[in-house]
Amino acid sequence: MPMTEPSKPEGQSAAKAQATDVLLLAMATLLEQRDTQTHQHLLRVHAYVGVLTQALQSHPRWLALLTPDYIRHVLASVWVYDMGTLSVPERVLLKPGVYTPEERRAMQAHTVRGFAALQQAEKTMLYSGDAVRVAKEVTLSHHEHWDGQGYPQGLQGTAIPASARIIAVADAYDAMVSNKVYKTTMTHEQALTQLWQERGVQFDPDVVDAFINQGHAMRLIAQRLADTEQDLQRKMEFLDDALAEPPAT
Repeated sequence: MPMTEPSKPEGQSAAKAQATDVLLLAMATLLEQRDTQTHQHLLRVHAYVGVLTQALQSHPRWLALLTPDYIRHVLASVWVYDMGTLSVPERVLLKPGVYTPEERRAMQAHTVRGFAALQQAEKTMLYSGDAVRVAKEVTLSHHEHWDGQGYPQGLQGTAIPASARIIAVADAYDAMVSNKVYKTTMTHEQALTQLWQERGVQFDPDVVDAFINQGHAMRLIAQRLADTEQDLQRKMEFLDDALAEPPAT
């Protein structure tokens, strides 16, 4: 039978949660080194999600769900939601061009594989709790679309877990406005326009509305946690090495 987490003194629980965040962020930082993203990406998404969940608390459709505990679980899931990309070959993960159908399937499988890893760990450790449940939801479903055209399950509307709907918008905004190696970026205004155009198509309308309403705060986060020239240079050097042809023997 799965174990439930016993009650603990508030100070001890807070220290344990903070230690867990440190360990998860360390793992996630190594994970990001295999991708075109930088370490700052995770910190920005975490900050966007913090603002976004607080904003959504005032919405009548979200008030009952967004308890302090639930918000903490969603924030913690930011460190692991893309963990499945560890299973994607670097030749696919780092490819600068358009994916072939086979490569696209390999990339999309990261959601299922990340979910399976969490599920297996849950089974092995005989532990099941709300934090793990939310992490599994986000890992599996952050590429689902409001209109049902996403993956891996083709979920639609509110059938998509709320946690995944929140992180999907934060992640998309960051992908649009952040400096990328080999890619051009959008301005803050262009990114908000793109989110608005995908409102009710790719993204939950409530989440998009809340994000746009907090646009000034989101811009400040993007600026405060922007990648430095050194970050991008290190990333470019890594990608050049990873994508280089092996020397002829």
